Amino acid sequence: MHGSVDMNFLFTLGEVFRLIRVYADKEAARYGITRAQWAVLAKVERSEGLKQTELAEQMEMQPITLTRLIDKLCDNGWIERRGDETDRRVNRLYLKKAARPLLGKLAGLRSELTATALEGISPADAHRMLSQLESIKENIRNAIQAPAGESPRKEQRYG
Repeated sequence: MHGSVDMNFLFTLGEVFRLIRVYADKEAARYGITRAQWAVLAKVERSEGLKQTELAEQMEMQPITLTRLIDKLCDNGWIERRGDETDRRVNRLYLKKAARPLLGKLAGLRSELTATALEGISPADAHRMLSQLESIKENIRNAIQAPAGESPRKEQRYG
């Protein structure tokens, strides 16, 4: 790799993310689902009964965009909206039985995507990289929460 970490880090990270999205879109299409629909299904699977508004917040998505995705997932018989007992305005999201086989296939697909991305990288290096990415995420989260103009850490230059 040519150039400094300072010059290449953010660009490379962004490019990796973009390529993974393109690849995931291409592969998810084999199951008649989009990457965005897959993401919604996965979130609902992890926390059934989630309010639609909470899901929009978690996914950093406009409520109208999420509503369209959920409409499509409901039309396909994969999730359902149920009213909230205490608040009529609230919709809670639940998986339908028909989603289970699809989620099983998608779990296999996730493993395939991961294996492809990590090909030629040792399990130890993959674990180390994941741990480093978690640290990077935490550093950025702390920087976002720090008062404007105040660096949470002493500046370190990477050449």
